[in-house]
Amino acid sequence: MTNEKFAYEVTTVTKFIQIYCTDKHKQLPKIKQEKTLTYEGVPDVVSVSYELCKDCEDMLNYSFARLCACPHVQKPRCHTCPHPCYELPMWKRMAKMMKYSGMKLGLNKIKRLFLRDKDG
Repeated sequence: MTNEKFAYEVTTVTKFIQIYCTDKHKQLPKIKQEKTLTYEGVPDVVSVSYELCKDCEDMLNYSFARLCACPHVQKPRCHTCPHPCYELPMWKRMAKMMKYSGMKLGLNKIKRLFLRDKDG
């Protein structure tokens, strides 16, 4: 995968997990963090900021490690990958987070478009 694709994947998974944690773990203490990741020996490929509970931060770090280890030049969507790198319990957990957050992201896009059209 290219450095640009890696950066895109990292920022996307960070958004998904951030939305999930913000909505589902309101009562838990959060850890504010900024990370800069290296990919295939290239330093500072992507930098992300987040504020997550411990469990969600662990999931994010797991996701970063899996993305760094992805052997595909053209990264397939994880659910169609012939050799998934997520362990099954982690894959199920991530799927739940992405399903929830994907709906929220989709609704936010629709809301922004509606408000823009209404104002314009």
